[in-house]
Amino acid sequence: MSAATKSLGTAVIAGVGNGTGVGASTARLFASKGYSVALISRSADELDKLASSIKASGGEAAAFPIEAYDHASLASAFTAIANKWPAPGLRFALFNAGDATWGKFLTIKEEDIKKSVQTNIVGAFAFGQEVVRAILATTGEKEVEYGHRGTLLFTGATAALRGSEGFGAFAAGKFGIRAIAQSVAREYGKEGIHVAHSIIDGSIVTDRGLAYTANNPEAQAKYKDNRRALSPDSIAKSYWYLHEQDPSAWTQELDLRPAHEKF
Repeated sequence: MSAATKSLGTAVIAGVGNGTGVGASTARLFASKGYSVALISRSADELDKLASSIKASGGEAAAFPIEAYDHASLASAFTAIANKWPAPGLRFALFNAGDATWGKFLTIKEEDIKKSVQTNIVGAFAFGQEVVRAILATTGEKEVEYGHRGTLLFTGATAALRGSEGFGAFAAGKFGIRAIAQSVAREYGKEGIHVAHSIIDGSIVTDRGLAYTANNPEAQAKYKDNRRALSPDSIAKSYWYLHEQDPSAWTQELDLRPAHEKF
């Protein structure tokens, strides 16, 4: 996006990993559509790389690294975002951060469950609060009259619907994210904020996953088959679809899985 091009608003993406997953794909897509993209994560180096990549492609992006997904860190990040792009304001936000804690029930330690709850529940709650405040503070009469002031999405998983062996700590966090999304949707949908939760069921293709399975031909074949693994770019397109929905028919929960996924 050139300096002469007017931004459609700010899109905030929390959780971009190593720059090859869902968060990064969503950031690139929204930047290509004309949004100023704020990147939030705990890895400053990866944030800077992604921001530079987006800007090199003609988009507008900036990195806002945080120490933790807690209220103080996120409040500070959102203040910095608002200072950088005060107008037209926040219009889209995605909470894509997570903590992958797995293990047999009796092997999970107190610090493990606290870590899962901190990111997946406390972090998601704090992020959601900052987003709602920002949208309510910056939308004008046109958006209010239309009925869509902004979009808040949460990336979830099948673990948000049911627990499984070895998934106790992980599922607890994902159940929490889904509950937050449902509650905020019911409270602020009538205020023009589209809140939705996505269930991602299946392996997502990332550079990290490809490297991890380098010595496993069967796993590699699955990653390279778009019928058996989820493309981050395809998930991002689904998120764009949610953002563009008319307020007369909003999706509250979206279930995404590859064609050959067992469920």
